[in-house]
Amino acid sequence: MKEFIISRAITENAVLVGLITPEQNERQVKEYLAELMFLAETAGAKTVKQFMQKLDCPNKTTFVGKGKLQEIKEYVVEHEVGLVIFDDELSARQIRNIEKELGVKILDRTNLILDIFAKRAQTAHAKTQVELALYQYMLPRLTRLWTHLERQRGGVGLRGPGESQLEMDRRIIMDKIAKLKKELVEIDKQMSSQRKNRGKMVRVALVGYTNVGKSTLMNLLCKTEVFAEDKLFATLDTTVRKMIIDNLPFLISDTVGFIRKLPTELIESFKSTLDEVRDADLLLHIVDISHPSFEEQIEVVNHTLTEIDKTPKPVILIFNKIDKFAFVPKEEDDLTPRTQENISLDELKATWMNQLPDSCIFISAKNKTNIEELKRMMYERIKDIHVTRFPYNDFLYP
Repeated sequence: MKEFIISRAITENAVLVGLITPEQNERQVKEYLAELMFLAETAGAKTVKQFMQKLDCPNKTTFVGKGKLQEIKEYVVEHEVGLVIFDDELSARQIRNIEKELGVKILDRTNLILDIFAKRAQTAHAKTQVELALYQYMLPRLTRLWTHLERQRGGVGLRGPGESQLEMDRRIIMDKIAKLKKELVEIDKQMSSQRKNRGKMVRVALVGYTNVGKSTLMNLLCKTEVFAEDKLFATLDTTVRKMIIDNLPFLISDTVGFIRKLPTELIESFKSTLDEVRDADLLLHIVDISHPSFEEQIEVVNHTLTEIDKTPKPVILIFNKIDKFAFVPKEEDDLTPRTQENISLDELKATWMNQLPDSCIFISAKNKTNIEELKRMMYERIKDIHVTRFPYNDFLYP
């Protein structure tokens, strides 16, 4: 995998680029770029400037318009920036044209996420999954890698050594993809056997957007030391622990966080890791209530969960980080529409959340607020599942 890791050690200053289109307005693009900046920081880059442009659709050759590209170039040259990151996936043609114009390293959102995953993977399973996703990403972009060859675009009667080299590398990568898929099948069989060996215990899975506090909550509930950090994708490998509330044992697992525009290659290669979600009897959906777009993040997670498993499962919505919730009351003469920051937590609780009294709770994992109430809610839901599965054991419960 080493020769195909896209950006092994990003240390330079970075510029971010996003597009305002009919599908995403300016507010959304600003939020996406803020998230992209967090991704860049996680990878080790420092964001020094953000560029946005309004277009009906991305330019097929340069993603942004020629004028905006020239503006970016002038800034990059003047401030000695070595990296430009685009918020959407770029084609090989776009990358090649942009690199030629700007003369610096170009990454897209997918590229950046794959790089972070490559650095975060610890186990053989995660490393194999990331390596597979990397090769799948690289395969359609091989022409970019061989721009130093004179004849890579040879047509009929014009095929030369450049194209031969290109085809050779394509075959090499396709062979590696096939080999990695076979390795994953074997690893998946082993993991499936491990899951079967756990018996028929009730399984609970923590799911949610990345960096909402899943691992912190896992540590708190299980009194374990799962790696937790205020960075995106701190957890890649699924962690499973046995937990007991009162006299009720069950298994609880922490899974990789989801994110907007998650690369298709990663969703496919990480489906086996998310088997814990597929096999779960109860999902604990963790939400960062302090995030201004937490409702959109809920939609992203729900959409990804549907892709993984279309079978509906019982869910408890856990709104975390109430300690960070910011409320700014509006002035009486302020006639502008209210935003998320102008709504109090009590007002939020009175909205659609009010319809979920037995499936919704507000906590702070950091300050241990309402954790006992959460355990009690979990106990009741898990007990119902356990009694259904083992109807003769109901005398065990108080």
